Amino acid sequence: MNESGRAERSSSFLRTLISLLGLIVLVVVLSWGLRTFVFQAYEIPSGSMEETIMPGDMVFSEKITYYTSTPQPGDIVTFSDPDPAQSGRILIKRVIAVGGQTVDLQDGRVYVDGQLQDEPYTRGEPSYPLTPVYGTEINYPYTVPEGGLWVMGDNRTNSQDSRYFGAIKASTVTGKAIFIYWPLDSIGPL
Repeated sequence: MNESGRAERSSSFLRTLISLLGLIVLVVVLSWGLRTFVFQAYEIPSGSMEETIMPGDMVFSEKITYYTSTPQPGDIVTFSDPDPAQSGRILIKRVIAVGGQTVDLQDGRVYVDGQLQDEPYTRGEPSYPLTPVYGTEINYPYTVPEGGLWVMGDNRTNSQDSRYFGAIKASTVTGKAIFIYWPLDSIGPL
């Protein structure tokens, strides 16, 4: 093989290598962008949302909705754990009330602004107050502060939620859970 043949082969290999590296960088940047700004996948670690979402289910939480609106009662949201010791941990619960609304728990039932809530997703489980985390005081009826959300797990007898840690800041919401994608027998919208 002559010198010009080797040079062409070397040049061709270099172009292929640069193209491959460019493709890898593009895939990494797109993946990061989608995960950061569009959606995030989560595995559910606990039974606090049973039967709506089971432990081990994998869900997609989309972020686009809350760029132009705020969470509403009934939304299932992912949010940063309010416990500073659990920094980085993401929780998933259902929004029950938003800033300015009043939550009351009476005889195991949830009332928002004096209206008994129809909550078929709890399968009739009672919603009793919990002993709040140390340093937090929760008295009922409880008025959710502006910019806050009252969140509760659907499995009311097995969920540490706003009854435990109080209202969360809406700014800690990372997305709206919209779809279970694993396991195959649970696939579907939330």
